Amino acid sequence: MDYVDKMRGSIKTPFARKSLKHVNSFKAMDVMRRASELESSGRKIIHLEVGEPDFPTVAPIVDAAKKALDEGLTQYTSPTGIVDLKYRLSELYSRRHGLSVSPERILITPGASGGLVLLANLLVEAGDEILITDPAYPCVRNFIRLMSATPRLIPIDAYRNFRPMVSQLEKANNSSTKGIWLASPNNPTGTVLDRETLTKLAVWARATNNHFLVDEIYHGLHYVSDLPSALEVESKSFVINSFSKYFGMTGWRLGWIVVPDEYVQQATRLAQNLYICASSISQYGALGAFTPDAEILLEHRRNEFNQRRVYFCNALSEIGLPPAASVDGAFYVYADISHFSDNSQKFCQLMLEKYGVAMTPGADFGEYKSDQYVRMSFTTSRDNLELGIERLQLALESLG
Repeated sequence: MDYVDKMRGSIKTPFARKSLKHVNSFKAMDVMRRASELESSGRKIIHLEVGEPDFPTVAPIVDAAKKALDEGLTQYTSPTGIVDLKYRLSELYSRRHGLSVSPERILITPGASGGLVLLANLLVEAGDEILITDPAYPCVRNFIRLMSATPRLIPIDAYRNFRPMVSQLEKANNSSTKGIWLASPNNPTGTVLDRETLTKLAVWARATNNHFLVDEIYHGLHYVSDLPSALEVESKSFVINSFSKYFGMTGWRLGWIVVPDEYVQQATRLAQNLYICASSISQYGALGAFTPDAEILLEHRRNEFNQRRVYFCNALSEIGLPPAASVDGAFYVYADISHFSDNSQKFCQLMLEKYGVAMTPGADFGEYKSDQYVRMSFTTSRDNLELGIERLQLALESLG
């Protein structure tokens, strides 16, 4: 055995970080992969598992991107994003929320995920605890764990419309607590934080010297008259948003964050190192989202989602699988399956394998009563939703 072989034999594998053992798989993606396998065998699958709008990106965005390509705008941009897009977003906050948000506080990111990664590196250190709701978007837990920190899960229940209470934060708060991360509208529940609740939570965070971060990526896709931004109730909030959901640009991988003035320099430095800049073509394309033609199309699509929401929630209730709480935003229904099963993962597996309906188990979103719930997305056509309801009704009747 030569020296190289001896050295190879002495290396301990695997090489991956120990913290990765705490990173859970994204079960919605696992379900989608299996659903695709079944489709490839010729089966018709109703996709209710993934939160991706089924509409193609609207033409004004696509045209703006094509124009940028034709003009050769394919170089790196500023790490914080092109100036015109930051100004358009600043104007958006003014129109929607009556806020004056300086473009300098806005950083364009490669998707909301890129924004979450940046903010995790900005705000979280090893040994910290971050308060997050249970249930919540699963990647949030993992981003915190990758910082060798701990996501402290705050259980939220249907009877409070899946909203956390200050008393729960007080109980969980300790010397290691450094922040609270929320989402409104919420994934997976479709619920929103009303102005009174959001204000109370923000006031508590400031009083206890915890940073306050809110995921607002489903803003625009809401069905209530008042959906406040965290920036309305706490100017020092950290906000995440995205072009994926309302703007229908999932594959373009484009999002943004808003940070307080005193964090702009540090956030910019992180952007430079983490990803250099977001896709230039995606950014120039996004400028097309702020044209009158695009705004008309996007609002039309929001109305279509609302019509699907009304139909789907009513139909689920009629077959004995009603939404656990009011669906006031996003495009998800979080449904209680406890009358039919005590294991959401097995329930979802049965629905997919036998009945051809793909949905996501509650275990993807946390630990609290996770076997009691499933998440379904109404991001497919009315015809598909109706077929999904027929199949679910047949399945539930067989389960008794």
